[in-house]
Amino acid sequence: MNKYEDRIRKNRIIKRRNSIIIGILFLCIFGWAFFIGTKVASKKHAVVTASNKIEQQKSAEKKQQDEMKERFTTKQPAGAYMPWKTKRTDGKKVAYLTFDDGPSPNTLKILAILKQNNIKATFFLIGQNAERNKDLVKEEVKEGHVVGNHTYSHELRYREDPSVFVDDINRCDTVIKSIVGKDYNLKLLRFPGGSFNTRHLNLDPFKDAVTKAGYHYVDWNDWIGDAMRNNVPVDVLLNELRKYSNDNTVVVLMHDAAAKGTTVQALPEVIQYLKSKGYTFETLN
Repeated sequence: MNKYEDRIRKNRIIKRRNSIIIGILFLCIFGWAFFIGTKVASKKHAVVTASNKIEQQKSAEKKQQDEMKERFTTKQPAGAYMPWKTKRTDGKKVAYLTFDDGPSPNTLKILAILKQNNIKATFFLIGQNAERNKDLVKEEVKEGHVVGNHTYSHELRYREDPSVFVDDINRCDTVIKSIVGKDYNLKLLRFPGGSFNTRHLNLDPFKDAVTKAGYHYVDWNDWIGDAMRNNVPVDVLLNELRKYSNDNTVVVLMHDAAAKGTTVQALPEVIQYLKSKGYTFETLN
């Protein structure tokens, strides 16, 4: 009887041990399968995430390229471009802030003020200044502003042959395109000193030449008077602005050359004054 009970006890121990071993093996297999499954799922998730990031990046880059192409492809016919003569039917008052003769160290200060006010402007670049300050041109473009052509040398006196004038403009266009990129095709020009005829100066041959070359050129119907001399006092600049801010559309002439420090000082008040008159702000094209 004792031998029989002893055998039964041993069989129970063996069964219990086998059950434990089987349980441990099951847990090991299950744990290993779970680990492998997790690793595979993690890899799949990583692949999907990376793929999504790549697609998002491609989408963002395409959107940026499309926006750049839109911003820097002309919408105007060649020749004189006078936004203030276009009759508005939307009831809006629009101000185009424009800056000539840059870029220079003052450009960064102007960009900061514009960014603070969420305003986009148009910068007419002198080609040789753009060559020396490529990073400033890129910053203007990055911030969503428009860059136009203000000749390469700015040393023209309109006594030369019109073909020389066009060559100088084309040289500036090449410089801008080399900095901004191949999508730059704006053909937006401002004559040094404006395209106005005077009693002593007939610019018609020059206007005809640039029109035939495919450029549209824009002057201004408002200014702050910083072209009169360097460091014009701020109160004088603001008084000049107020004289001409009467139309529903104003193209405001200013300068971001290195010698125009008071223009930077006046700019916040220029913006606030125009806002108080009900103007919104857009860029030329």
